[in-house]
Amino acid sequence: MKRCVAFLAFAALFGASYAAYCHGSPSPDAKPNTLPIFSGKPQLARVSSHGKAYIAGNGEYQFWLLHLWGTPYEMGRAHGEMMKPELEQFFKDVEAYMKEQVEPTVQKFLPKWAAEAVAEAGLDMALDLTADATRPYTGTYFFDEAQGLADAVGIDVKRVWRVHMIGELTKGSCSMFGAWGEATKSANGDVLQLRALDWDVEGPYRNYPAVIVYHPAQPGYGNQFANVGFLGWFGSITGMSERGMAISEIGVSFPDPTFGEESRYGVPFTFILRDILQFDNDLDQGLSRLITARRTCDLILGVGDGKTKKTFRAIQYSHSVANVQNDTHMMPHNDTWHPRIKNIVYYGMDWLCPAYNQVMAQQLQKHYGNITPQVAVHDIVSIVQTGNLHIAIYDLANDVMYVSFAAKDGDLLGAPFAEPDPDFYEGAPNGKMAYDRQFTQLDMGALWDEAPPTEELLRSFADGADAGEAAALPVAAKDAAAVQPVSEGAEERVDMLLGEEVASQ
Repeated sequence: MKRCVAFLAFAALFGASYAAYCHGSPSPDAKPNTLPIFSGKPQLARVSSHGKAYIAGNGEYQFWLLHLWGTPYEMGRAHGEMMKPELEQFFKDVEAYMKEQVEPTVQKFLPKWAAEAVAEAGLDMALDLTADATRPYTGTYFFDEAQGLADAVGIDVKRVWRVHMIGELTKGSCSMFGAWGEATKSANGDVLQLRALDWDVEGPYRNYPAVIVYHPAQPGYGNQFANVGFLGWFGSITGMSERGMAISEIGVSFPDPTFGEESRYGVPFTFILRDILQFDNDLDQGLSRLITARRTCDLILGVGDGKTKKTFRAIQYSHSVANVQNDTHMMPHNDTWHPRIKNIVYYGMDWLCPAYNQVMAQQLQKHYGNITPQVAVHDIVSIVQTGNLHIAIYDLANDVMYVSFAAKDGDLLGAPFAEPDPDFYEGAPNGKMAYDRQFTQLDMGALWDEAPPTEELLRSFADGADAGEAAALPVAAKDAAAVQPVSEGAEERVDMLLGEEVASQ
């Protein structure tokens, strides 16, 4: 198929065009983001037998920071146990949004067979068809994690799966760059990488911001890694691993003929990106995975390696092709709006998107030789105006990630904020977009070293200890193989906290 089926359906909703080049451009009045980067420590808020939930960030810029340990099922269950109230609402919000905003416009943009299916059974049918088409190419561990989450929340696992198919059906206009060597300020030429997600900030996703850190059981379940996104989501659209690997992604709505064909049948791109983080140890392995995969839609994917290869590559990605892009052969080549820059690979918003690519090139050239995470925050993403829903800037050699999320309707527990000061941030009313908001610095080395909850910590929460007291309790050794089991005869509250499957052991 020439176009991904569901993207045609979403084109009307998100204002996509089938012209040769993308529309829109950054505002010529865009201002630098002058907010300081926050580096305070996250605060422990909730625990389960295989998880911890922290609140990270500062004030209205807060987001959830989850740690999950164990097998895929155990990690999914811990996610669901700790965040059950939020996840119950999340799935309701997403389903309502899809039904109200998407389903009424879907049928006239779909091929006849798909339109008839949606007319008969609704948008859920389109999502289920996508799940069926990708199922043979999806690792069993994704199904196990989905089941664990569904069991903990008490919902049909189909609802979890449909949310994850949205990523395969829609395309965000996103941006990326990778800079290394003499392009950066680092004396060692360390790799600096951007992933900016531009998607629908009016949808429900902005209200559930999260960084989810996975500590898979060993052996066999791969690397520790962190996903940046939202609660209830275990595919990867943004993230990095303990191996110094990181991912970026752009949905291509304006391709040229070199992309060839697309297909509904293959591995969902959010799952193959997660596989890179979870199972690959260097850039060569990540690129090999993408080149040999059964691919689906038109995308630009980015893979950075800050420790082994110490460089970054983009991949022109479709069912037909997987063409690696480096700094000397980056396509499409245009000396005015997409010039090649030594030791930098970059894309602004799309493949054929002159206005955004040109501004990004100008900012990268302006700071060439002095590109740092701080420069990227203050004078690249804010001027290009990319990353409305979330942004991650990866300092791969130093295991540091900087994140920012779009404004929420209220705080993490649902309480509304006071009416924001209209002068809060000149040039960006109320700081709604992630690129205009405060970034939080995360020490990823410390996150990889986080220890699983001990029985004592679990008891402290069951007994009503506040988060500050609980955080001060001793934790298990860093290399503990598993969460300590519950002792026989533990109190009922502990049993409830631990979950039936552990408490019954």
